[in-house]
Amino acid sequence: MSDIKPDINLLDFSLETLKEYFVTIGEKPFRATQVIKWLHQMNVDSVDQTTNLSKPLRTFLTENTVIRAPEIIIDQQSADGTHKWLLRLADGNAIETVFIPEDDRGTLCVSSQVGCALDCTFCSTARQGFNRNLTTAEIIGQLWVAKRTLQADPKGPRVVSNVVMMGMGEPLLNFDNVVNALRLMLDDNAYGLSKRRVTVSTSGVLPALDRLADTLDVSLAVSLHAPNDELRDQLVPLNRKYPIKELLATCRQFLAKKTTERNHITWEYVMLDGVNDSDEHARQLAKLLRGIPSKVNLIPFNPFPSTRYARSSNNRIHRFRDILVEAGYTVMTRKTRGNDIDAACGQLAGEVNDKSRRDIHFARIEQGK
Repeated sequence: MSDIKPDINLLDFSLETLKEYFVTIGEKPFRATQVIKWLHQMNVDSVDQTTNLSKPLRTFLTENTVIRAPEIIIDQQSADGTHKWLLRLADGNAIETVFIPEDDRGTLCVSSQVGCALDCTFCSTARQGFNRNLTTAEIIGQLWVAKRTLQADPKGPRVVSNVVMMGMGEPLLNFDNVVNALRLMLDDNAYGLSKRRVTVSTSGVLPALDRLADTLDVSLAVSLHAPNDELRDQLVPLNRKYPIKELLATCRQFLAKKTTERNHITWEYVMLDGVNDSDEHARQLAKLLRGIPSKVNLIPFNPFPSTRYARSSNNRIHRFRDILVEAGYTVMTRKTRGNDIDAACGQLAGEVNDKSRRDIHFARIEQGK
């Protein structure tokens, strides 16, 4: 036991990796299930609270491990009930996490990176630059913090029933840590969320998307935002590496590998006035997605300081929607939630210390790494 390094964060472990850890310290693998339940079902923040572990094991874990979740700096609540937490990380960076309550669900929007390297031109997060990937503990820690906070809400406890990996960052550029966190979300010993209620949103990192299909069964949302390569190259620079034709082929493969419980892809499409919202754009989109089981999520643009874009009018959004509906698609227009606290889609910013690493990270994408 003496060879084990101290300061190991127990929130970094999935059930399987925690079993492996306990074996290395001479403990039975079933201890992992006990600890996972304490951490994620009971939300303990001290090993001393794990009362069904032996005293020697509790002492060892206290001396050699920590339970460290991101720290709440600010908890803002919108007039519509939306929570936005600014969470401090151990290195001084900060990320944002959003909880959106509705009558039939409670959705947590989780970040995967400090900043974002993809530089989508309509997104506030992209303006902050990029620092690093989040650890598994920092990703699952957002759900850990939200659950703990919402249960203690003086207005009454709320439950996180859905998780969307749609916060700061591109989840598939932090593949291993995101997958480990997703495993905990789905694990009945931890959060026990339905795979239909856990969604990964990607701009289209195709090798990682193909890998995800072989690794985990979750729902998929794709940030499309344009019906042709010329326009998408401008809005989503990653498209220059992985153009729409290749993206659609990979999405078809993704669906082919999955169960019938999740037999569609949600296409996210931000509505930008005079940019991508014409009748012709709608017709192009309807043609583009033909043959792919799809839902289209139209997202009214949420402005942020210094942006050059404006939100499409309600009439324009309705017309765009009607064209898609007439073509046979299921179309949703996302409600703007938390706009008064900058918690709406595309507005998350956090506090990113080092903005110099975006070019390095994006260069790796360009090289296919």
